[in-house]
Amino acid sequence: MHTHLRPPARRGRAASRRPLRGSRLSLHLLSWLLHAYVALRIGFDLPPVAGFVFGVLMAASAALLPFGLGRRRRAGSRRDEVLTWAGLVLMGLFSSLFVLTLLRDLAIGAFAIAEGVLPGFDVRTAFVRDSAYAVPLLGALASLWGFANARRTPRIARVDVALADLPPALEGFTIAQISDVHVGPTIKGGFVQAIVEAVNRERPDVVAITGDLVDGSVRELAGHVAPLAALEARHGSYFVTGNHEYYSGAEPWVRELGRLGVKVLMNEHVLIRQGGAELVLGGVTDFGAHHFAPGQRSDPAAALAGAPAHAPKVLLAHQPRSADAAERAGFDLQLSGHTHGGQFLPWNLFVPLQQPFTAGLHRWGRMWVYTSRGTGYWGPPKRFGAPSEITLLRLVRASSSDVPAAHSGAPGR
Repeated sequence: MHTHLRPPARRGRAASRRPLRGSRLSLHLLSWLLHAYVALRIGFDLPPVAGFVFGVLMAASAALLPFGLGRRRRAGSRRDEVLTWAGLVLMGLFSSLFVLTLLRDLAIGAFAIAEGVLPGFDVRTAFVRDSAYAVPLLGALASLWGFANARRTPRIARVDVALADLPPALEGFTIAQISDVHVGPTIKGGFVQAIVEAVNRERPDVVAITGDLVDGSVRELAGHVAPLAALEARHGSYFVTGNHEYYSGAEPWVRELGRLGVKVLMNEHVLIRQGGAELVLGGVTDFGAHHFAPGQRSDPAAALAGAPAHAPKVLLAHQPRSADAAERAGFDLQLSGHTHGGQFLPWNLFVPLQQPFTAGLHRWGRMWVYTSRGTGYWGPPKRFGAPSEITLLRLVRASSSDVPAAHSGAPGR
C-alpha cells in the first residue's frame, strides 16, 4: 500500500544548513589540496611549458568541482550546462591522475629503498622522468575510454537464474532490468530513448527499474524521462525508489512515473499470472528511505504480505544490502543496483565496504541476488572496468536434486 512522504520540518532550517555549508567548504579545501599534490608531484618533473599547462589544468579542475558536485544550476542556462560538463569530465580525469600519481610516488619510494639496499641499483632517475609523462597520458587515455563506454547505449547482459519448483508456464519468463540511469546534468531524453528502444527489442515479460532513475526534480526532468511511457512489456513496467529519488523529491516522481504508466512498488507486491501459473513481484523503498521519510522504511516482509506461498517470489530492491531481510521474508530472487559495479577503477574495490555484492549474480542463503552495474552513470561521464548494462534475466527451472545453478553473462562487447 502506498503511503505519502512527509514534508521536511521547516523549523531550524537555517541552523541545519550551517553544517552542510561547513562540510562543503571542507570538501572544496580538501579538493584543492589534492589537486595541488598532483600538480606539484607531476608538474615539476615535466618540461616548463608542459608543467605550466598541467598546473593550469589542475587549477581548472579544482575550480570547476562545485559545478560537478551539483552546485545549483539555472534551468536552460547554456553557460551552466557547459561548466557542469567541464567540471564532471575533469573530475573523472583527476580521479585517474590522483590514483596514478599516488602509485607513482609509492614506486619511487620503493626504488629509493632498493637503491639503499642493493649497490648499483639505479632506476629511480629514469622512472621519475618517464613516469611524469606516463601519468597524464595514461590518465587521459583512461578517461577517453571511460567517456566512450559511459556515453554509448548500454549493451544487453543476459543472465539465466535457476529457481527450484519454477512452474512450467514460467520457464523462460524474462525480466528486463534498468537501474541507475541518473537522468540529470549530462544524461537527457535521447539517452533514455535509446534505452527504451533497446529494451523493447528484447520483448520482455516485465520491465523492472531498480531505482536512481533521476538526479533532479520533476519540473526539471519530466520531459527527459517521458520516453519511459513507450516501454513495452507483456505484464507491465515497475519501479522502486533509490536513494537519489529521495534527494530529488520521491513523492512527485512516484506520481510522475504513475502518469507514464510505470507502476511504483513501495513495500508491496503484484501478482503476475501467466499460463495458469503465478509469479509474485515485490518492491521495496530504498534501504535508507527512512532517513528522508520515517513512514517509508524499507520492508521486504511487508512487500510479501498476503502473497501466495507456492508462487516464485522476485523482489526489486535498489541496494544489495536489502538481501538479508529479503531472504528472511522468503523471496527467491532479488534484483538490485546502486553500486554501478564501481563505475571505474579503483573505486570498485571500495564497494564491498558498504554492500555485500558489487556486480553480478550471487547466492544469499536460499535466495539469488543480481546486482546490476547500472544503465547510466553518476557524476563523471566515465566507465572503466565496469560496463553499463541493460539486464535481461531469464527464469529457468533448477534441477530437483541440486542447489540452483546460474549462468551470468557479461555485457556484450
